[in-house]
Amino acid sequence: MKKWTRKLLHTSRGKFEIFIKGQGEPLCVTHHYSEFNETGDYFADSFVRTHKVFLVNLREAGSSDEATQPYELGLLESIFDLEAIREAVGYKKWSFAGHSTGGMLGVLYGIYCSNSLSKLILVGAAAREYMTFSPDCIYNEEHPSYKKMQDLIESLKRSDLTAEEKMALTKERTKLSLYVSEKYDDYFFLPIQKKISSIRLNYFSREVQLFDVTRKLKLITTPTLIICGKFDVQCPLPYSVEMNECIPHSKLLVFNQSNHYPFLEEAIRFKDEIEAFMGDSV
Repeated sequence: MKKWTRKLLHTSRGKFEIFIKGQGEPLCVTHHYSEFNETGDYFADSFVRTHKVFLVNLREAGSSDEATQPYELGLLESIFDLEAIREAVGYKKWSFAGHSTGGMLGVLYGIYCSNSLSKLILVGAAAREYMTFSPDCIYNEEHPSYKKMQDLIESLKRSDLTAEEKMALTKERTKLSLYVSEKYDDYFFLPIQKKISSIRLNYFSREVQLFDVTRKLKLITTPTLIICGKFDVQCPLPYSVEMNECIPHSKLLVFNQSNHYPFLEEAIRFKDEIEAFMGDSV
């Protein structure tokens, strides 16, 4: 598997580590608290056949600059950082694709910077906090797998874990978000080794409790594709339905045999739908 090209980019808002792969129109991918490297990312890999993809390590992830103030780890500040990165790589516009919390960033990107975006893709995302009032969410206490998920999360925090033990726990945690958990090894077979930025995750865990931009969704003027697995246990389907109802130029696609990873669980359809959407004239 061809690795991504690493670059340390100096911008008006500091230094950011980015990874580049593919040819074509520019498209940015990031996640709010993932830490990427040259091995890439499953979601980002979905776009490299048709686009030049910029995979971004946000502040405090990888070799990107550290935060000097806590607020710099917030969702909105991250959008300002992405804008500085876009300007530094020399594009008037690019597209953005985000999965999960990357999709939440995409929502804010569309609200505040639609003029900088050619297309917007939101996968398994939400425009507001998705745990408290949704028993279909695995982070809600009423969900049948809530305790198992919490136990796995707590186990993963242990400092005495071997690499093998951590990998096994991570696998079990991910399987909870698959439509057919037995297919885990069919989906996750590439040597991708991304990590989690603990400081970003900890900040997000607080910020998400106040997150709700549903009333601002009407401000998104970018053509937007919303994709969600019918059985998504992290950001359940009603949150994608809500976004589609409120974003003026949006289209919702429901993947009926997917949970939180439609780009892996129904990979062929996902790529076909993405290419059809991106090929449409703006």
